[in-house]
Amino acid sequence: MTVIQQQNSAQQCTTANVDSEEIDKFSQLAHKWWDKDSEFKPLHDINPLRLDFIDNYVHLKNKKILDVGCGGGILTEAMAKVGAESVTGIDLAKKSLKIAQLHALQEQLNNVSYRLISAEDLATEMPASFDAISCMEMLEHVPNPGSIVQACAQLVKPGGIVCFSTINRNPKSYFQAIIAAEYMLKLTPRGTHDFRKFITPAELARLCRNAGLEWLGSSGFTYNPFSKRYHLTDCLDVNYMIACHRPLA
Repeated sequence: MTVIQQQNSAQQCTTANVDSEEIDKFSQLAHKWWDKDSEFKPLHDINPLRLDFIDNYVHLKNKKILDVGCGGGILTEAMAKVGAESVTGIDLAKKSLKIAQLHALQEQLNNVSYRLISAEDLATEMPASFDAISCMEMLEHVPNPGSIVQACAQLVKPGGIVCFSTINRNPKSYFQAIIAAEYMLKLTPRGTHDFRKFITPAELARLCRNAGLEWLGSSGFTYNPFSKRYHLTDCLDVNYMIACHRPLA
C-alpha cells in the first residue's frame, strides 16, 4: 500500500538545504505531474532513457531503491514496475507527494511508498539501507547540492549504486536549457532553472569523491526539435546523468 509518512512537529526537517521558492514553484504545478502534455512532458519523454540508464548499472529487479526528489513519482513508479522489491520516494513538496501517492494507488503498486522528509534527515535515520539511489533533476534546485550527494552516499549500502542527473554550466547549456527550452521551444516554464545553480561534471565528480563515491559512468541527453525526441549521447555539455558506487571498504 502506498503511504506518505510525514514527520511530526518534533521531527521536522533539521536541515536548511531547501529553497522555498523551488518548492512553491513545483507545488503550483503539482496537479499536472501525470499530464504528459503539460509542463512535465520533458520528464515523461526522458523517463525511459533515465530508467534504462539506471537499470544498466543497478539491475533494479528485486532491489530496494530510494528516489530522492521524486516529485510526482514519474521515475519512482517506473522503477517499481520493472520489478524493484521496493521503491521509496522522498520529497519536500507535499502537494507533489500527494499526487504521487494517488497515482500509485490507481496503478495498484504495492511496492511504492512516499515520505515527506529530506535526504539528510533520512540519512541520519536510515544509513546504508538501500541497494541503489536515484537523484534526478534535483541537484540544480537546492542551495547545497554537496549535502544531497553526501546524504545519498550515507543512505546507500556498501557496494550500492547512486545515479544523479543535472545540467552542465556553460554557454551551450545556458542557450539550450534556458533560452531554447524556456523561451523559444517552451518545453519548460520560464524560470524553471537558474543558470547559477547548474553543475559541471567536474564539480559533480568532486562532490562524489568527497562523499566517498566512485564514478562508474555517464551519459548525456540531446533533444531533436524536429522529431521532438530525446536521445542519449556521450556529450555531457547540457543535461547529463552519472552513475557511481559506494566501495565495499
